[in-house]
Amino acid sequence: QLQVVESGGGLVQPGESLRLSCVASGTITGIYSMGWHRPAPGKTRELVALVRHGEDPKYVDFAKGRFIISGDSAKNTAYLQMNNLQPEDTALYLCAATSLGDYDGSPHYRSRYNYNYWGQGTQVTVSS
Repeated sequence: QLQVVESGGGLVQPGESLRLSCVASGTITGIYSMGWHRPAPGKTRELVALVRHGEDPKYVDFAKGRFIISGDSAKNTAYLQMNNLQPEDTALYLCAATSLGDYDGSPHYRSRYNYNYWGQGTQVTVSS
């Protein structure tokens, strides 16, 4: 069993930055993937960025050049550095994770939306 807990959200003004943290804890031997998501119009949620074991990070277009995802495998933690935040970035940011023990190599876990564990989210509000 794995628990995912996000932190680091808050209220900032346009142009400011925030650093979100996502910690996976429990009886795990390591993390295969961690991804940050947020709700989107017409969708349950949209991917912001993800990192997979042994691979380069992946970003969606609106995150490229502004957001940076990084991982600390020793701490089973992923960070999302968000720069130049804008009001349209206001959302509940959700982190999700799949452990190395759960990853079976199937296409299921290659999907940017399929993870075994989800956190409750951390609220980011960008307003002047």
